[in-house]
Amino acid sequence: MTDNRVERRLAAILAADVAGYSRLTGLDEEGTHVRLRERLRGLADPKISEHRGKVVKHTGDGVLAEFGSVVDAVRCAIEVQRGMAEQNATVPQVKRIEFRIGIHIGDIIVDENDIFGDGVNIAARLEGIAEPGGVCISDDAQRQIRGKVDVAFEDMGSQNLKNIAEPMRAWRLRINAGGSAAVPIEPSVGARKL
Repeated sequence: MTDNRVERRLAAILAADVAGYSRLTGLDEEGTHVRLRERLRGLADPKISEHRGKVVKHTGDGVLAEFGSVVDAVRCAIEVQRGMAEQNATVPQVKRIEFRIGIHIGDIIVDENDIFGDGVNIAARLEGIAEPGGVCISDDAQRQIRGKVDVAFEDMGSQNLKNIAEPMRAWRLRINAGGSAAVPIEPSVGARKL
């Protein structure tokens, strides 16, 4: 009898992709590809390593990364978004490459050099509801970073995420054009300073 158990571990997952990537490639396919590759290799990948994360894979228009600490993952996301804002400062709005980032902490399945499971799926769905240039984290991640990351996250309330059975509370951070963390314009009752 063979052992069919899979390797599992708890991890912080960062999922990022480019907002409006299809539109950008429709305008300039080769230029968009080259600019994205430069942003991944010159900014995102080094920041992930700097914050003790591991790039699991590039996903065409984004990146999937794993961290041992959600604090490291969130700090990485903030620095990536600030760097992107700085690089986009002189780029016309229509040509800007802007990441949306989702972060979740949860149990994952490890299979060779890839990761799977609800932890990964939830991070990807949170990325999908993040604003361009923004970071969206799960309530589980938010609980872990309280008092450890000095930025304000705004409570988005309970969110229905595509193909996730139960609604999940989410939090968002926006990075403004100057590259600094944006304070919510009208903080909700649940907004917290972290």
